[in-house]
Amino acid sequence: MRVFISFEGSCEPFDIPSDQTVGGMKQMVKDHFLVKLSDDKQVRQYLELSYGGAALQDNWALCDVGITCGSAIRCLIKSEQRPVIRVFNAVTGETFPIMGSEALLHMSVAGLKTVVSMQSGLPVSTFRLSTPTGVQLYDCNQLQDYAVEVGTTLRLDTWDGWVKFLQGCLLGHKLTVQSHLSQKKPVMRFQLQVALYIAASLGHLDLADWLLERGAHAEEPVGVHPYRQWCHQTAHRDTGKCPIHIAAESNQLLILKLFITKKILILACQDAAGRDPLKVALQCGHRDCVRYLANKLYSVVSLPNMSLPMRIYLQIKRWASLGQKKASSNRCQYTCAAFKARIGDTLLVDGFSEPNMSSKSRKPVTKPSRGIKNKALHPLPPISNSHLASERVPPQPSSLQSVSSGDFKDMQKKQKEDYLYRDALVKAAEYSTNPHQEARPYHGLILDDGS
Repeated sequence: MRVFISFEGSCEPFDIPSDQTVGGMKQMVKDHFLVKLSDDKQVRQYLELSYGGAALQDNWALCDVGITCGSAIRCLIKSEQRPVIRVFNAVTGETFPIMGSEALLHMSVAGLKTVVSMQSGLPVSTFRLSTPTGVQLYDCNQLQDYAVEVGTTLRLDTWDGWVKFLQGCLLGHKLTVQSHLSQKKPVMRFQLQVALYIAASLGHLDLADWLLERGAHAEEPVGVHPYRQWCHQTAHRDTGKCPIHIAAESNQLLILKLFITKKILILACQDAAGRDPLKVALQCGHRDCVRYLANKLYSVVSLPNMSLPMRIYLQIKRWASLGQKKASSNRCQYTCAAFKARIGDTLLVDGFSEPNMSSKSRKPVTKPSRGIKNKALHPLPPISNSHLASERVPPQPSSLQSVSSGDFKDMQKKQKEDYLYRDALVKAAEYSTNPHQEARPYHGLILDDGS
């Protein structure tokens, strides 16, 4: 079967069998036209055969795709840019590329974490990066300090026991998020802010509304894990980013409307770089978000006796809020601690503590089995006249105690007195029920007075 191959302005005939694969034909084209393809670390060149405007796969046979004798096939040389770094996400189980030039290898780890956070949707305080050999990458260092080369696959790990929680956040499953919240209140509050950040980034409206009802705040930054609150001054810059900022950055208009409807004051919320949501939307070029935020900021607030521009109203509300916080801090200046960490809480020190971010599943908490507890002995029932004749109350053994040899005789004497006293009571009760019964003498009765 003869077909014609069009390559770089020339058209050459090729006699090939009808069951020839596309991959075999590509090799024939390379040998005939002496094509040399570059295959370096950043750019890969390859041949592409197309018929009828559709690209042909290497494992296809020509007869299976309707190519007959006399057909014309187009051949092109295409280039594919390879990613500089790949990152394996332990939360989703997927590997995503980090595109760019080799200059990316000279950036800091903090800058790389910002790029990874934008692609994965996870806040920077919820994951760590490590080399294929397991060496953790710290924010203050450069990538070249860890000998990271082009094509290296880094690993993204999250806090132990957080995989299911973050999966629920990424999918917007409210029940999954609720069932995997921590029992510790500081960690749970941090998780709520993380979940609201992810919901604002991906546009999960129902999850965001539920998180606001649970106490999460769109104008508060995600911050750092409670285990690392003591070193918040060296934390990543993006930890100061609030859910309202990531909503404006991700062009989530419905999320913005939800946040502003709940609290109008977040229009003036600023991130670590001093940008409000309108500036963030302007820099990202999201026209719909810019239009909505600008209309809100330049509107007029109607009060009972006056009307104020929204910017002045927000400034007054902000002054009042700052005054309330200052007044409350003055009242509690002797009781509030500088850090939220308490005695007994876990603190992590970079390079010294064993990392708690290895994406391990949370161990199920099993309560220790309780042994069978001995029930307290009930007190003896009162002596009844109806069954005294047939039953005798046996003497109760006293509790075991460590006694000396002299006290042991006194104990035996007291036990004998108790037994004789009980026996006398039983006989007296029998006589009271049958007064015609002959009285029997009882010898050896020892009275309390010692006679």
